[in-house]
Amino acid sequence: MYIYERYILNHISFMNTTNLTNCDYEPIHIPGKIQAHGFLITLNDDFNISGCSENIKEFIAITATECLGKHISILDDLLGKANSPSFIVQLIQLYTTRKGFEPANPYLIEIGGLHYNLILCKQTTGYLLEFENELSDLDLDIRDNIGHSLSEILSDTDLSQLLDNAANEIKKIIGYDRVMVYRFHEDDHGEVIVDVKNEGLESLLNIHYPASDIPKQARHLYIKNLTRIIADVNAKTSDIIALGSTMTMAFDLTHSTLRAVSPIHIQYLKNMGVASSFSISIIHKGQLWGLIACHNYSPRFINYKQRAASRLISQVLSSALSYKQMELDQVRIADLQAAVETLSKQLLRNDTVDHALFEHDVKILHVTESTGAVLFFDNQIYKCGQTPDDDFLKDLRIWLNEYIHLDVFSTDHLPQQNPLAIPYKDCASGILVCRLSKEMGEYLIWFKPERISTVTWAGNPEKPVTIDDQGIASISPRTSFAKWTQTIALTSEPWKKTDIKCAMLLMDEVAFAISRKANEVRVLNERIKKAYEELDAFSYTISHDLKNPISSIKGYSQLLSRNPSLNDQAQYMVKRIEEGADKMKNMVGDVLHYSLVGEYSRKPTVIDMAKLLNDTKDELLIASHSPALSINILNTIDLIGDPTMIMQVFSNLLNNAVKYSKEAKFPEVTVACEDTGETVIYAIRDNGIGIEAGDHGKIFELFKRSDRVKDYEGSGVGLSIVRRIMDKHSGKIWLESEPGQGSVFYVAFNKELSGVH
Repeated sequence: MYIYERYILNHISFMNTTNLTNCDYEPIHIPGKIQAHGFLITLNDDFNISGCSENIKEFIAITATECLGKHISILDDLLGKANSPSFIVQLIQLYTTRKGFEPANPYLIEIGGLHYNLILCKQTTGYLLEFENELSDLDLDIRDNIGHSLSEILSDTDLSQLLDNAANEIKKIIGYDRVMVYRFHEDDHGEVIVDVKNEGLESLLNIHYPASDIPKQARHLYIKNLTRIIADVNAKTSDIIALGSTMTMAFDLTHSTLRAVSPIHIQYLKNMGVASSFSISIIHKGQLWGLIACHNYSPRFINYKQRAASRLISQVLSSALSYKQMELDQVRIADLQAAVETLSKQLLRNDTVDHALFEHDVKILHVTESTGAVLFFDNQIYKCGQTPDDDFLKDLRIWLNEYIHLDVFSTDHLPQQNPLAIPYKDCASGILVCRLSKEMGEYLIWFKPERISTVTWAGNPEKPVTIDDQGIASISPRTSFAKWTQTIALTSEPWKKTDIKCAMLLMDEVAFAISRKANEVRVLNERIKKAYEELDAFSYTISHDLKNPISSIKGYSQLLSRNPSLNDQAQYMVKRIEEGADKMKNMVGDVLHYSLVGEYSRKPTVIDMAKLLNDTKDELLIASHSPALSINILNTIDLIGDPTMIMQVFSNLLNNAVKYSKEAKFPEVTVACEDTGETVIYAIRDNGIGIEAGDHGKIFELFKRSDRVKDYEGSGVGLSIVRRIMDKHSGKIWLESEPGQGSVFYVAFNKELSGVH
């Protein structure tokens, strides 16, 4: 009783919470009832009767309650009198030794002068016995005609014609009023793609039916049972009585041929005017591709063996469909995969990712059936084909980062999911996205335009909900099947599995190329780092070791200059030697200073720029001995960094500004700064000799100077030191200058990254 009560409670709960999708949860595999054209017995593992359909008394002289709990042998005298005693137990034991017991081939027995097919099925515990009438409304022996029918079905190579042939041949065999091929779409709604019917019947060709008309669990059962008959929608069903109960028992009838039909579906068929239906499953790659749906407008019964022969048609048709579909897919996917292979080769040629995907004859666009493609990579947007503008693409990237949590995402109705896409429906109603890096916001994206389509439904596709007197909602089968037309906009052609597969292949290739190039950059950076370290060590060693010989040269030249016997020419030469030694000493000091910048590391501190600049200004005004010189500090903003290094930056730049302006009648140097929000930019302006455009990059290199400053003292190291210090502070330096127009040197400090590293 407990099992039954639990089932009843669950069933009541289901009915109390009915909504538009509850059909998907209706327990149709345990209806507790069977159809009227046979009777059912369940056995436990000891061959005792644990359940029996109430209508058994209509077939043999015993009631269900008289059977329950008894050994199956009590029916030996009532079932197949020509058989040996305990023939059912012997039959079960025979079938148990074979593979594929569920369900076994039928065993023909005679009851009351009529022949019945005994169909055995192994359950989780025990056995299911079904006794189904052999008498059929179909006089034709399907087995004698099946070969010819299969030959006719397979006579055409075209897929649509193949399905048309199948419907025509099956109608000839079973004689139903209408035979349709009903195909399921990706969203599980169905469409009639072939309709072979008697004259006078309205055509249902190209009519669509919502997924709820054949809910999920029904589709699941169609995969397990390749044929399904409803002999008479008006026939009374029979309850299954369980041991110890006079109430219906919830036996699992997944493999039952007599299993009753959902009341909702029965009413649905009645509303359509259908009295009998027969369906044959079409399976493709293990999934329910569609049904051969047969309708008759009067009761019609086809016996088990005839249905089994029809099942052969299903199996052959499913194999043919898979083969034809595979042929079509292979041709299509071969072209797309060839594009992936070509792009992969382009990526392997040490080409940049964007160049490999966009700058050759074969582009990223050729990997899918799309009209536009975009790559977000390295903070850049690369496009080809028909794509939205950059403003929307940036918004799309934000939306993908926030709402899409899959590495591969596709939709054929983007404007319905993201309203910002509505103005771009002509090129972006559908997108296929492969994520390269969520952190970097890097994506491969393909686009499809809007495809406006018209779908004709058999009535309003929404199932109506009715409320009873107690306020309980329940689904009512549709009563109207008048054609109901729906226009579908803001959608694209759906993405096919081959599109997604090839996009994923390319995503893997691009990810591999990015990883490989990142490794190459990392190796190169290590080499550069090592080279810098060696250069710094070399510079320091050479600079340090040169000090002593230079000091010796200068010392000996000073001794020589004190010798009174040297004539004027000799004194001049000694003086030149001493000046050269001083110059060499200064250059060595500059090189040593340059190398020390690379090694210097100190915790950044806040620098009082007003004090630093004013102190530097005072020193320069005293050292210049020029009363006409003007140094103006307009405003200052404090910086964070190494005080010594920052002082060297501004000391060098201000010293150069003063030095190269001294020929002006009124030398003027101006310092100003600006806070842009992300950076602090200082500008040092002078009215000096200026610099040729071709020398703007050269002057920051070690020992390189402009040709215009040959007459000015300097080693060509100062600006190299400034640039290196700016690099250490994650800053930048650049200039604006023209000959005779003075120069402006800019130094920018990133407020978030400033500091020594």
